[in-house]
Amino acid sequence: MVEFSDIKGFTFDLDGVITDTAKFHEQAWHALATELSLPFPDELARQLKGISRMDSLQMILDQGDKSYTDDEKANFAARKNKHYVTLITGLTPNDILPGMFDFIADIKQKGYVASIASASKNAPTILKQLGLTDYFIGIVDPSTLAHGKPNPEIYIKAGELLKLAPQQIIGLEDASAGVKAIQGAGQTALGIGPAVSQDNLQLWFADTASVTLDNIKQKLTQ
Repeated sequence: MVEFSDIKGFTFDLDGVITDTAKFHEQAWHALATELSLPFPDELARQLKGISRMDSLQMILDQGDKSYTDDEKANFAARKNKHYVTLITGLTPNDILPGMFDFIADIKQKGYVASIASASKNAPTILKQLGLTDYFIGIVDPSTLAHGKPNPEIYIKAGELLKLAPQQIIGLEDASAGVKAIQGAGQTALGIGPAVSQDNLQLWFADTASVTLDNIKQKLTQ
């Protein structure tokens, strides 16, 4: 069992942990589906959370029976992303989820290091809009990944950015696929929210506002 004193750094998922961009992804994907005359049921919107851009596109195209070339798919993905980027340029520090700025500022002030493990190619833009870029040592580039979550690759790379051993790192996630990726990377998973409430985690918080160093320490010493 990891001790609180062992922890030297944190790896963060972005969407649902630091801010909520899922609504913008959903708007942009929904617009594309409408353009292609494809259904976009609520269940599909939920399934796309945390999934890579091209995998998300394929799930949407699978709602119909038409096949598309790789070039057409690349064009669809680019159009969706252009729409999404337009939407996220409206983000401000006020869009940081409750308690997260205080937590991120606190760990930096106390000498912990942090990195971002997000499947989003737009993570640098989002962090800049939120005013958080300087709080993180680095961001994993999704284009360098061979596998998406729940494969641990992204968290392994996020840990390498910190130059720490896995047992010195806590990873923050709000989705089960991400929790499995953190655990697969040998880090301690901190789950946030209802989607991971059944994952039997030592570190689980109902919401972002509950995530503090004191609360983490308390749970790890119980």
